[in-house]
Amino acid sequence: MAHNDDCIFCKIAAGDIPASVVYEDEELLAFMDLGQTTKGHTLLIPKDHQENIYELHPETAAALFKKAPEIANAIKDAFQPAGMNLLNNNNSVASQSVFHYHLHFIPRYTENDGFSFTFTDNNDQYTSADLADMAKGIADRL
Repeated sequence: MAHNDDCIFCKIAAGDIPASVVYEDEELLAFMDLGQTTKGHTLLIPKDHQENIYELHPETAAALFKKAPEIANAIKDAFQPAGMNLLNNNNSVASQSVFHYHLHFIPRYTENDGFSFTFTDNNDQYTSADLADMAKGIADRL
Protein backbone atom coordinates (compact mmCIF):
# COMPACT_ATOMS: atom_id res chain seq x y z
CA MET A 1 0.00 0.00 0.00
CA ALA A 2 1.21 3.44 -0.88
CA HIS A 3 1.74 5.80 2.04
CA ASN A 4 2.72 9.44 2.19
CA ASP A 5 5.05 10.13 5.13
CA ASP A 6 3.70 13.69 5.43
CA CYS A 7 0.03 12.64 5.51
CA ILE A 8 -1.70 12.56 8.90
CA PHE A 9 -4.28 10.03 7.66
CA CYS A 10 -1.53 7.72 6.42
CA LYS A 11 0.03 7.96 9.89
CA ILE A 12 -3.32 7.13 11.49
CA ALA A 13 -3.82 4.19 9.08
CA ALA A 14 -0.32 2.90 9.93
CA GLY A 15 -1.06 3.14 13.66
CA ASP A 16 1.60 5.81 14.23
CA ILE A 17 -0.99 8.29 15.48
CA PRO A 18 -3.81 7.10 17.76
CA ALA A 19 -7.43 7.36 16.67
CA SER A 20 -10.82 6.32 18.00
CA VAL A 21 -11.40 3.54 15.50
CA VAL A 22 -14.92 2.63 14.42
CA TYR A 23 -14.03 0.06 11.74
CA GLU A 24 -10.91 -1.42 10.16
CA ASP A 25 -10.09 -4.00 7.55
CA GLU A 26 -7.18 -4.50 5.13
CA GLU A 27 -8.29 -1.63 2.84
CA LEU A 28 -10.33 0.77 4.96
CA LEU A 29 -10.30 2.62 8.24
CA ALA A 30 -13.17 4.53 9.86
CA PHE A 31 -12.50 6.71 12.89
CA MET A 32 -13.95 9.61 14.83
CA ASP A 33 -13.14 13.08 13.47
CA LEU A 34 -11.24 15.04 16.11
CA GLY A 35 -13.27 18.11 15.15
CA GLN A 36 -16.71 16.71 15.92
CA THR A 37 -19.00 18.94 13.84
CA THR A 38 -21.85 17.04 15.47
CA LYS A 39 -21.84 14.09 17.86
CA GLY A 40 -20.76 10.96 15.98
CA HIS A 41 -18.92 12.74 13.11
CA THR A 42 -16.94 9.88 11.54
CA LEU A 43 -14.40 9.66 8.71
CA LEU A 44 -13.94 6.73 6.34
CA ILE A 45 -10.62 6.52 4.46
CA PRO A 46 -8.76 4.09 2.26
CA LYS A 47 -5.55 3.00 3.99
CA ASP A 48 -3.78 3.44 0.67
CA HIS A 49 -2.85 7.08 0.00
CA GLN A 50 -5.19 8.40 -2.68
CA GLU A 51 -5.50 12.16 -2.59
CA ASN A 52 -9.04 12.81 -3.76
CA ILE A 53 -11.96 11.55 -5.87
CA TYR A 54 -9.96 12.18 -9.05
CA GLU A 55 -7.26 9.71 -7.96
CA LEU A 56 -9.54 7.21 -6.22
CA HIS A 57 -9.18 3.75 -7.75
CA PRO A 58 -12.51 2.17 -8.81
CA GLU A 59 -11.84 -0.84 -6.55
CA THR A 60 -11.24 1.48 -3.59
CA ALA A 61 -14.43 3.42 -4.34
CA ALA A 62 -16.37 0.15 -4.48
CA ALA A 63 -15.01 -0.91 -1.07
CA LEU A 64 -15.69 2.51 0.48
CA PHE A 65 -19.24 2.81 -0.77
CA LYS A 66 -20.03 -0.81 0.02
CA LYS A 67 -19.11 -0.12 3.67
CA ALA A 68 -20.69 3.38 3.84
CA PRO A 69 -24.33 2.27 4.45
CA GLU A 70 -23.22 -0.05 7.24
CA ILE A 71 -21.28 2.75 8.97
CA ALA A 72 -24.17 5.20 8.47
CA ASN A 73 -26.63 2.73 10.00
CA ALA A 74 -24.30 2.06 12.95
CA ILE A 75 -24.09 5.82 13.62
CA LYS A 76 -27.88 6.05 13.27
CA ASP A 77 -28.38 3.18 15.75
CA ALA A 78 -25.85 4.58 18.23
CA PHE A 79 -27.00 8.22 18.28
CA GLN A 80 -30.49 8.39 16.68
CA PRO A 81 -29.82 11.48 14.54
CA ALA A 82 -32.73 12.96 12.59
CA GLY A 83 -30.64 12.74 9.41
CA MET A 84 -27.09 12.54 8.10
CA ASN A 85 -24.86 14.26 5.56
CA LEU A 86 -22.18 12.34 3.69
CA LEU A 87 -19.61 14.76 2.41
CA ASN A 88 -16.37 14.57 0.45
CA ASN A 89 -14.27 17.66 -0.32
CA ASN A 90 -11.84 17.64 -3.25
CA ASN A 91 -9.05 20.22 -3.55
CA SER A 92 -8.58 23.40 -1.54
CA VAL A 93 -11.30 25.39 -3.30
CA ALA A 94 -13.79 22.75 -2.09
CA SER A 95 -12.47 22.94 1.51
CA GLN A 96 -10.29 19.80 1.42
CA SER A 97 -7.76 20.27 4.22
CA VAL A 98 -6.24 16.77 4.47
CA PHE A 99 -5.16 15.60 1.04
CA HIS A 100 -5.99 11.93 1.55
CA TYR A 101 -9.45 10.86 0.33
CA HIS A 102 -11.95 10.81 3.18
CA LEU A 103 -15.70 10.58 3.42
CA HIS A 104 -17.39 12.49 6.26
CA PHE A 105 -20.43 11.04 8.01
CA ILE A 106 -22.06 14.00 9.78
CA PRO A 107 -25.11 13.07 11.88
CA ARG A 108 -27.76 15.79 11.93
CA TYR A 109 -29.87 16.38 15.01
CA THR A 110 -31.57 19.69 14.25
CA GLU A 111 -31.42 22.24 11.46
CA ASN A 112 -29.26 24.48 13.69
CA ASP A 113 -26.83 21.86 15.04
CA GLY A 114 -23.60 23.55 13.95
CA PHE A 115 -23.34 22.33 10.36
CA SER A 116 -24.66 24.16 7.35
CA PHE A 117 -24.44 23.50 3.66
CA THR A 118 -26.37 25.77 1.35
CA PHE A 119 -27.14 25.29 -2.32
CA THR A 120 -27.54 28.47 -4.31
CA ASP A 121 -30.69 28.60 -6.41
CA ASN A 122 -29.49 29.45 -9.91
CA ASN A 123 -32.53 28.14 -11.77
CA ASP A 124 -32.55 31.08 -14.16
CA GLN A 125 -28.80 31.08 -14.83
CA TYR A 126 -28.84 28.24 -17.36
CA THR A 127 -31.33 27.40 -20.09
CA SER A 128 -32.42 23.87 -20.95
CA ALA A 129 -30.07 24.05 -23.94
CA ASP A 130 -27.18 25.01 -21.62
CA LEU A 131 -27.96 22.03 -19.38
CA ALA A 132 -28.11 19.72 -22.40
CA ASP A 133 -24.71 21.01 -23.59
CA MET A 134 -23.21 20.51 -20.12
CA ALA A 135 -24.63 16.99 -19.92
CA LYS A 136 -23.21 16.16 -23.35
CA GLY A 137 -19.80 17.56 -22.37
CA ILE A 138 -19.69 15.24 -19.37
CA ALA A 139 -21.25 12.23 -21.10
CA ASP A 140 -18.78 12.46 -23.98
CA ARG A 141 -15.95 11.98 -21.48
CA LEU A 142 -17.35 8.88 -19.80
